[in-house]
Amino acid sequence: MIRTLLCATALVFASVAAATAHDTNRGENVKVVYDQPLPNVPGKSLKGVLVEYAPGGTSPAHTHPNSAFIYATVLEGAITSQVNNGPVTIYRAGENFSEYPGDHHAVSENASKTEPARLLAVFVVDTNETNLTVYEK
Repeated sequence: MIRTLLCATALVFASVAAATAHDTNRGENVKVVYDQPLPNVPGKSLKGVLVEYAPGGTSPAHTHPNSAFIYATVLEGAITSQVNNGPVTIYRAGENFSEYPGDHHAVSENASKTEPARLLAVFVVDTNETNLTVYEK
C-alpha cells in the first residue's frame, strides 16, 4: 500500500512540468517537479524535487533553507547520504529519510559506479523560498 502510494506520488510529481533544473556536471540532475502552496498552512508550500544521479554521480555538500523540512524517498538504485555529523548511510529503492530545517547534507551521491539512481525529495518550505539548496564552494 505504501509502495503504491509512493509510486503514485512520484508519477504525479514527474508529470508536472519542471520549474527549474540544475546540472552540476558531477553526474546529477536536479529538477523541481512540483510546487504548490498549502491552502491550509498560509506561507508554506509543498515542493517536489527529483534528483537523478548517473553512475558514480554526486551532489556537492549543501544546506537547505532554515524553513525546509524534507522527506526523501529513493526511487531507483541506492543513494549514499550523510546529514550533519550522523553516520554515512546507504538508502536503497523504497527506503526514505528526513532532513530537518537547516540540516547540512555533507554526502549525497549514487552508491553505484555502474547503475543510475533517482531520489524524490519533498519539501515543506516557506512559499517565497526560491533557493532550495545552498551549495558549498
